[in-house]
Amino acid sequence: MKISRRKVVAASGAVIAGVALERGSVLAQTTHEEHQTQMLQPAPQARNGPDSHWIDVAKGTQHPARTIPPGEAVPPGEPGRDYNPVITPNGITLPFKLIDGVKVFHLVAEEVTHEFAPGLKVKLWGFNGRVHGPTIEAVEGDLIRIYVTNKLPEATSVHWHGIILPNGMDGVGGLNQRTIRPGETFKYEYPLLQYGTHMYHSHFDEMTQMGLGVMGLFIIHPRRPAEPRPDRDFAIMLSEWDVKPGAYRPDPRVFAGFNTLTFNAKSFPATEPLVAKRGDRVRIRLGNLGAMDHHPIHLHGHSFWVTQSDGGLIPTSARWPETTVLVSVGQSRTVDFVADNPGDWAFHCHMTHHVMNQMGHEGPNLIGVDPHKLSQAVKPLIPGFMPMGTSGMGDMSQTPTERGSGDNMRMSMPGMAHGGMHGDSGAMAVPKNSIAMMGGPGPYGTIDMGGMLAVFKVREKLESYADPGWYEPPAGTVAQVASEQDLQRDGIVINAQRSDRAQTAKSPKMDHMNMPGMKH
Repeated sequence: MKISRRKVVAASGAVIAGVALERGSVLAQTTHEEHQTQMLQPAPQARNGPDSHWIDVAKGTQHPARTIPPGEAVPPGEPGRDYNPVITPNGITLPFKLIDGVKVFHLVAEEVTHEFAPGLKVKLWGFNGRVHGPTIEAVEGDLIRIYVTNKLPEATSVHWHGIILPNGMDGVGGLNQRTIRPGETFKYEYPLLQYGTHMYHSHFDEMTQMGLGVMGLFIIHPRRPAEPRPDRDFAIMLSEWDVKPGAYRPDPRVFAGFNTLTFNAKSFPATEPLVAKRGDRVRIRLGNLGAMDHHPIHLHGHSFWVTQSDGGLIPTSARWPETTVLVSVGQSRTVDFVADNPGDWAFHCHMTHHVMNQMGHEGPNLIGVDPHKLSQAVKPLIPGFMPMGTSGMGDMSQTPTERGSGDNMRMSMPGMAHGGMHGDSGAMAVPKNSIAMMGGPGPYGTIDMGGMLAVFKVREKLESYADPGWYEPPAGTVAQVASEQDLQRDGIVINAQRSDRAQTAKSPKMDHMNMPGMKH
């Protein structure tokens, strides 16, 4: 579709007022903490004329994620004035230039080296040297221009998932445009006619390109929000990968049995914590562009409201409180709540194999089996061999202390406020370029989870939103080994219960042959 300068100017209705932002000025690429405080200083500029070509694509449409009518003159949205910038844990926000009232972004599709967790580095395809690509952030009513440069070894295209736009900008290779060949740069340009949590991704050879990470989050803030802004606004992409132990590239052809699950392309213990102060309004945006897996995302210690889908705002009358939200493939969900319960709270997918790292799926079930003779025979052939899960999967990550005494003592690990390093849990050795199935050091021992786990940290007071370290609970509020006095006081007789179970196990089988009324 050919776009003339006259139409673009008409669409933007650019009227410069106040102090003009220097042409081509760049919002520097920042980490999420720096971006939280950085402010743009663009000049207020009127936007969109009543005869705009762009408005025709949505004329008469009453979209459920719209706070201003298409064509209303609004200045480019800026952080602080129009929204609180989103936080992408383990990620960044894409910088932009402001050119004649248009927000200009540049994405570069390319191969990148990425670390899922310490000890597991892989070759992926992403944007701007990252997997996933940087989060794009703008405001309803903005006119945006996105350049896409293809440095991949094959053609690509970019689809703006869930966004209402002109058909020729939708990015489906072969349907809405020809593909972007290696070395080419394409331009996408359209107004943002809605708000919400959206995504962008390759729409050519999707199995390969999306399977290798060619995707990112696209957050559009409402121009005139009907509800209070969140104090902490987190954005998380849910993904799945198949990385064989020792391999350096995921297999994008897999359609089941993914063994590496990530929040923003990181597996616990490499996931950054989500930090909030007590009383903060918290928003968590979740997007799922995985190939096959749905994710029931669960938060401990709080309940929340599912306030938005990828289609728009959910009416207040249609909401109900939850502690788990299902995010299906291709969907986004947004939850809101108040951080009112101090502590370190697990935030994770509730599919148990999604909180493990590089889990094997084809081995025999050895729970309850004593394979020590096999181990003695195999160890000379395979140094470091260790049978897995003979008393449950927990023995794969426990330290020797945890396997023995079971004392619930708080562990002091200098320099380790959050997360852990490869091989420090006391578990079995793992192959080169692989990570343990689960486990990162916690305040009371090994945290027996991996994959899609992050820690939501709420504190009474904070000087900054940096990782505050582990929570110090008030005295008497941590579960401990029951004392004899406790058991006697409450009538808990452990030995009798064991005897009862043993007696039940030894009881003779019922003789159904002699039971009255039983025909045989």
